[in-house]
Amino acid sequence: MTTTIVGFPRIGHHRELKFATEHYWKNKIDQSELLDTAAKIRQEHWQDQKDAGVDLVPVGDFSFFDGLLDTANLLNIVPSRYKKLGLNSLDEYFAQARGFQNGDESVAALPMKKWFNTNYHYIVPEFSNETSIKVAGDKLFNEVDEALKQGVNAKAVIDGPYTLLRLSRFIDDKKPEDFVDDLIEAYSSVIKQLDSKNVKWIQIDEPALCFDVDDEQKKIFDKLYNGIFENTKGRSTKLLLQTYFGDIRDVYEDVTTSDFDGIGLDFVEGKYNLDLVKKYGFPANQVLFAGVVNGKNIWRNHYDDTIKLLDQIPDNVKVVISSSCSLLHVPYTSADETEVPSDVQQHLAFAIEKLGEIVELDSIYNDQADGKRALDTNDKLFREIKHPENPAVKKRIANLSSADYTRLPDRSEREKIQKKEFNLPLLPTTTIGSFPQTKDVRRARAKLRKNEITKDEYDNFIKGKIDRILKIQEDIGLDVLVHGEYERNDMVEYFGEKLDGFLFTQNGWVQSYGTRGVKPPIIWGDVSRNGSITVAASVYAQSKTKKLVKGMLTGPVTIFNWSFPREDVTPRESVTQIALALQDEVLDLEKHGIKIIQIDEPALRENLPLRKSRWYKDYLDWAVPAFRLTHSKVQPQTQIHTHMCYSEFGDIIQAIDDLDADVISFEASRADFTLIDQLVKANFQTEVGPGVYDIHSPRVPSEQEIEGLIRTLVKKLPVSKIWINPDCGLKTRSEDEAFDSLKNIVDANKKVRRSINEPNPVV
Repeated sequence: MTTTIVGFPRIGHHRELKFATEHYWKNKIDQSELLDTAAKIRQEHWQDQKDAGVDLVPVGDFSFFDGLLDTANLLNIVPSRYKKLGLNSLDEYFAQARGFQNGDESVAALPMKKWFNTNYHYIVPEFSNETSIKVAGDKLFNEVDEALKQGVNAKAVIDGPYTLLRLSRFIDDKKPEDFVDDLIEAYSSVIKQLDSKNVKWIQIDEPALCFDVDDEQKKIFDKLYNGIFENTKGRSTKLLLQTYFGDIRDVYEDVTTSDFDGIGLDFVEGKYNLDLVKKYGFPANQVLFAGVVNGKNIWRNHYDDTIKLLDQIPDNVKVVISSSCSLLHVPYTSADETEVPSDVQQHLAFAIEKLGEIVELDSIYNDQADGKRALDTNDKLFREIKHPENPAVKKRIANLSSADYTRLPDRSEREKIQKKEFNLPLLPTTTIGSFPQTKDVRRARAKLRKNEITKDEYDNFIKGKIDRILKIQEDIGLDVLVHGEYERNDMVEYFGEKLDGFLFTQNGWVQSYGTRGVKPPIIWGDVSRNGSITVAASVYAQSKTKKLVKGMLTGPVTIFNWSFPREDVTPRESVTQIALALQDEVLDLEKHGIKIIQIDEPALRENLPLRKSRWYKDYLDWAVPAFRLTHSKVQPQTQIHTHMCYSEFGDIIQAIDDLDADVISFEASRADFTLIDQLVKANFQTEVGPGVYDIHSPRVPSEQEIEGLIRTLVKKLPVSKIWINPDCGLKTRSEDEAFDSLKNIVDANKKVRRSINEPNPVV
């Protein structure tokens, strides 16, 4: 056994799981059909790995929605409000992920957050007084049986107890340490059941060890695993502690002196792991699962560099070649990308290609005959790589000064100017940007792509959609309108298509959350703007209404983070190129009379290093200035908005304030407004729009519920600084869900406004 991967994409070669699951939600297929589709996908994925020559195949990494939610359900960590719905186990699982609504019966979904430093989202488990931990689910065991029956050399995969505790939410004054003993018993039971099935390895994922780990957290980790080891003595199944997204410097000695049979280390993002191995050594009785093939980017591995890294590992260490993390963060196969230029296509490695790379690296590392041929071919590929360069872009960056990153006058002065300019009512209402992408929109876009309609016909169709959505927003009573973004396929891909330096895939889908997939652009050359991107649609919309219409842009950090970046230039250089291109667009919008411009940065926190000591030096010191660069030259009366969602922002509030936007909207409702107290504590100065409607759930919040949320905001924040809006764009919702929710928002807001304006207001 010399090769493996941490995990594999779940959605199927052609997103079969997405379509089957959504059909199930719409009652177009029954549960047995969904389960059959899922089984077929798993079996195909296992066979792909066997065919590639991977020795140890992960089983249990498949999920209908989210892996951490799977683990919570396996261990009965399901709040009673979902159990009381009386649903079958799969529908109860979906209710936790999406919320549930049936007539007057309504239960909100569990919170959703970003998975470490990726664009994948996980569902946050909830621990409380009522939590009773025990092995209650059978999904993992059934999938192991399924794999073994297929002849798969299975490595069972489960999220570890330490990471589960670090990422979960605790209520009723409960703390992680309150559940350690029960988790020891539950995980021991899982291991014993898998051991009885003669599984050779169990992979326990503990990426949270790559965070900063203090002494108290280390005690929890040590207690968890000391207990598990004690309870599972005599097992024949080997335990692999798998980490990724960084290094484990705080617990390296704890881990290497433990009873784990294998340790998985990330040598791509966790470069310091190599220093740990060289400095402290690695036990001869443990196997090192070396994550050397990048699981988060789509470029070919440079074998010579990787072998040089592996050669620094002491000779007495048993090494298994692996991916740096799960391959769920890359598309399925680059073989489908027939429209990508051949000189670029040969440099792409998606999940299937990475399997081959791992096998080839193993043959090179072990001096096998076919390894020499693979190394020579790979060296030739890297000698011939050439990225398009733009001297004008490089010159523009070289000429930047500190003044280019500073907007004048300061925010407090701009706030006075803008309030006088716009004369908006108290608690102004707006949306984040997109409206539902209905079938007719997707159909028209497909017809344009196939040349079945002309560009003029398509543009006229989009204008009709804009006319309609402006009228709907006016009828609902929103104060600041948006044009709906009907012309946009994706908030990043759309901009990439309008910028030089980007390439696009046909089938490069990556799971973002649940059934939601994104198709990240590829940054291949220097980035620049070759013409206006959003001006025409924004100007048209503003011409059709007397109300203010926001111009809508995706910010430079999000475009960078949600693309597959180059590896031959620094992130700072790439994101600065994008920022300058967007600066041109911002000034173009302003020149054409757009007075409010929203520059979305939902991914700002996403690439934050897991260790706080590296936050500024390795990321925020270039990410925050890049955003400022996009809007630093606009006039004081032009109001700059930004938007962020589904991340823990409390610990970078100062950096967010330093973006120097005029208004920032946040995802808040799904996390019970916990962010608001953090804003107050930090004396946050930017005007804010904490979302009062969770758009990632099909559930329509009632007017009464929203009114309560708004009153909470008014009690805690200065009324003059509050905007009222949904959590995020409405693209993924149905029109009925979106319109009904917005109407409830506006009606609830009117009640709060009236109460504030009364002689003796009570909010």
